[in-house]
Amino acid sequence: MLMEKIPTDEAVPGMVVSKNIYTFNNQLLVSANTPLSDRIITRLKFYAIDEIEIVKEGDDSAKRLENAKRILGPSVNFVLHSEEVKKTIEFQKFSKAFNTFTNDFKTSLNDVFINGKDVNTTKLLFQINSIIQESRTNLHLLDMMHCMSEYDDHTYVHSVNVALICHVFAKWLGFSEKETSLLTLSGLLHDVGKLEIPKEILDKKGTLTEEEYKIVKTHTTKGYQLLKAKSVDDHIKHTALMHHERCDGSGYPNRYLGRNIDKYAKIVAIADVYDAMTCARSYRGPLCPFEVIEFFEFEGLQKFDPAYLLTFLQGIVESYQGNTVLLSNGKRGTLIMINKNYLSRPVINLGDSFLDLSCTPGVEIQAII
Repeated sequence: MLMEKIPTDEAVPGMVVSKNIYTFNNQLLVSANTPLSDRIITRLKFYAIDEIEIVKEGDDSAKRLENAKRILGPSVNFVLHSEEVKKTIEFQKFSKAFNTFTNDFKTSLNDVFINGKDVNTTKLLFQINSIIQESRTNLHLLDMMHCMSEYDDHTYVHSVNVALICHVFAKWLGFSEKETSLLTLSGLLHDVGKLEIPKEILDKKGTLTEEEYKIVKTHTTKGYQLLKAKSVDDHIKHTALMHHERCDGSGYPNRYLGRNIDKYAKIVAIADVYDAMTCARSYRGPLCPFEVIEFFEFEGLQKFDPAYLLTFLQGIVESYQGNTVLLSNGKRGTLIMINKNYLSRPVINLGDSFLDLSCTPGVEIQAII
């Protein structure tokens, strides 16, 4: 049996794990010969498993895509709410503002790190506010943001997304205007170290080698070094360095424990993972927010600061209160009540009855419609 080591970011449902996968403290996560599903891949990312060994079947992308669709089933077509958002005039205005800023942001970073200019945080904040002004509410902003798909350069789009999530997150945390601006900038510049990663590695379509993946992981330290001499707040510099650290010491580059991680880096880490999970993949649409919330509840409370994480999850759930949802049993209903002890499983009004998902383990929210 031929085996191949790949970054977890390149794992696709249908691939088969070639040997047992353990956490850094020797907890078994996935057994050998297990076919990957999207849920398993997400779990691996939560536990900071950077690379895995799979059974090598050759570079058969079409076969892997079909395996992904077979495993994921109906969830691969989760586009209902997103498609409705895309039809609105508001989305067209948001899309224009988003793409304009993303292009300007790319130019600004080139000026800073290629041409040696300083970071103009005042200008960046003014520009990103042009996007925020195109939204009515926090939910509206998040909805439109995750409908963006036409911009090719993922690094810049992801950075803008994380900044927008941080802006909303700051409101839920009760941050002052100054703190909100600082958190938004921390999210915007968290991945700046990727400017120092060779483009042929970042844009590589095939599997990264072990050495290439090690190079990608250096973006945290490189980001800190790039910002170190710039006139930006220390929280922004520390966030570039620490956004892949985890409170249980399982992150990188320094395996810091929670008490040693900058508070802004802790918050950006949550926004970073949420955006990665709710964005579309080649083999599926975006994961339903409630599936992501469930992962955070069961896999994230040791890795992320609970005070920040629970505030974020409650904010997301409250944003969707009153929305129509599709359940895994095929029924539709309205989300009417939040269960604060089990945020991913609220109470649903089915019209002629009410369903408390916290008491119905076999039924889940599959999509927002």
